[in-house]
Amino acid sequence: MERSKLIAILTGAISVILAIAYLIVVQLLDYRDMKPAPISQVISPPAITISHWQVDKITQI
Repeated sequence: MERSKLIAILTGAISVILAIAYLIVVQLLDYRDMKPAPISQVISPPAITISHWQVDKITQI
């Protein structure tokens, strides 16, 4: 019984240490200054436009 208690306490301590380390890493990553990409580097797909007369042609078919 004594050995299983020791293993449980050790496992719990490791879990708490990992949780604290995770929180520290998340805080460090969140602290960074994130700047958006310049507009010239953003690749946007071309817009597809359709005019009114083309819609009428499509609906007549």
